Order: sequence, then structure tokens, then C-alpha cells
Amino acid sequence: MQATVRTFDEATRSGTVFLDDGTVLEFGTAAFEAGPLRLLRSGQRVNLAMSGGEITYVTLSTFPVPGR
Repeated sequence: MQATVRTFDEATRSGTVFLDDGTVLEFGTAAFEAGPLRLLRSGQRVNLAMSGGEITYVTLSTFPVPGR
């Protein structure tokens, strides 16, 4: 699933994204740290993995999501 970064807090390494339909979802530290990234900026396109309605993995849209 793809989304656009809405917010990112460098201190907590968590944030929010906009889905393409405008829905806002939160991602926690664990989802960010599961991927290869060190930082995100508002407006960046990202790929997400989800499980049970929760974001479990965040990476840039140019990087693959494991298992896909």
C-alpha cells in the first residue's frame, strides 16, 4: 500500500501518513524501525505493510516491502 508522509517526529521515530483516499493513519516506532530509513519528511511517498489494521513497516516508495 502506498501513502504520503503527513508528519514525522524524529525524537519518537513515529508519525502519520495520508492514504490516497485522504485517510490519516498513525505509525509507531516499531513500524519505522522495521524498515531501512533514518528519517522521513512531509510529502514523501512511502510504501506500507499492514497487519490487523496497523502499519507494521514503512519505507520509501522506491524500496520494496519485504514479502511482496
